[in-house]
Amino acid sequence: MALRFITAEEAATFVHNDDNVGFSGFTPAGCPKVVPGAIAQRAIEEHAKGNPFRIGMFTGASSGDKMDGVLARANAVKFRTPYQSNKDMRSLLNAHGAEYYDLHLSEEAQDLRYGFLGKVDVVIAEAADVTEDGEIVPTSGVGILPTICRMADRIIIELNCRHPKEIRGMHDIYEPLDPPYRREIPIYKPSDRIGTDCVKVDPAKIVGIVRTDEPNEGKKFSPLDDVTMAIGQNVSDFLVSELKAGRLPKEFVPLQSGVGNVANAVLGCMGENKDIPAFNIYTEVIQDAVIGLMKEDRVKFASGCSLSVSNEVIREIYANLDFFKNKILLRPQEISNNPEVARRLGLIAINTALEADIFGNINSTHVCGTKMMNGIGGSGDFTRSAMLSIFTTPSTAKDGNISSFVPMVSHLDHSEHSVKVIISEYGVADLRGKSPIQRARCIIDNCVHPDYKPLLNEYLQMGIKGHTPQNLKCCFAFHEEFMENGDMRKVDWSKYNK
Repeated sequence: MALRFITAEEAATFVHNDDNVGFSGFTPAGCPKVVPGAIAQRAIEEHAKGNPFRIGMFTGASSGDKMDGVLARANAVKFRTPYQSNKDMRSLLNAHGAEYYDLHLSEEAQDLRYGFLGKVDVVIAEAADVTEDGEIVPTSGVGILPTICRMADRIIIELNCRHPKEIRGMHDIYEPLDPPYRREIPIYKPSDRIGTDCVKVDPAKIVGIVRTDEPNEGKKFSPLDDVTMAIGQNVSDFLVSELKAGRLPKEFVPLQSGVGNVANAVLGCMGENKDIPAFNIYTEVIQDAVIGLMKEDRVKFASGCSLSVSNEVIREIYANLDFFKNKILLRPQEISNNPEVARRLGLIAINTALEADIFGNINSTHVCGTKMMNGIGGSGDFTRSAMLSIFTTPSTAKDGNISSFVPMVSHLDHSEHSVKVIISEYGVADLRGKSPIQRARCIIDNCVHPDYKPLLNEYLQMGIKGHTPQNLKCCFAFHEEFMENGDMRKVDWSKYNK
């Protein structure tokens, strides 16, 4: 079949009001960058005529402003799943301008195949190459691309020349059979290849190809500060102590790490600590720090779902493909985040908490229990299945007005049963084998900011007798005080404990 090249505006005409649209990518890496803008413009024009125009969005994870941002500002979204991080999209969802389904990332593709989430009408996919017989080579992120391409009626390709065709070979595309026919996923080390180097589709479904020359929306992380560096050092020192105690194998185990400044600091400190042997990565997002450690032979191999790196680093990778193609694999997220594989490999999972309570429960998603921040992402996929699950967080936020450690989390994403270790800039709380009261004392003593230690110790003393000594009159006093006075340190327990 001859390839048909069209404009972004022509591509947008294949997307109709009330369609469900699947998008390639995972974070801004691999996301389409021009067709979403054309769809947003079409929505604006239809709204001006008094006509409805909104779409459902299935994505791998978050995206960039050229996708989530433009569609949110055009009020062109009827629902969104499974994860987002754009401020305009966040505002739309929190204002109930669109429905939002927060979802474990490893579950999305299977839920789509089972029909739980609705039909996929159109796919918009960024590609480094596409052939006449329907072979699509993804760019720097895979996400749910194999599943949505197979399910969709129509496929639109953004062929982006910023990503060389020679990237082919860096992807490992594999879709498992659905239960009850599924076999084991045969990954026994991060470098195992189990699939194909492209997504294969019926070429008749490709309705058009849009040529683009758009960079990723990959920004550099903020410079590391004393707090993030202290957290990174505490994680590194803790893992060394586990090695020396024989609780980790001497050859180490693969690492999963979340996204952001803290994750980069952790990786950097681990790389510098020669008591930690060179290690493998099995994760969802491969960041700048991983690439730096590869060049220093501190990371041997990285398996992930996306190269969520700065534009400077992606250019470096593409300039040295012969080196990096032997050290990086990009997989669909139901494989990169698969709990079966995580449990088999014995991962160390390191993720970031929005807040934690003194008994070890984690809130990853909601500010003050009501406002969605980003979503649970892949943290749950890894936390429950890891050999060692670690959550990191600075002890405070907003210049100390918010404590990251509270009596009871305002929203629960990861229960105490899945959380093994919590680390802040002040120290390490190893919660393994501890009762609720022991966990609370360990967290308060080792992780809490000095301004909040007396308040949380007082709360623990006020707890109602029982296995977990909560006080339901006071458990959300920190949150109420912040909303009323803007400073959790102003809590007066007598005001609540009546």
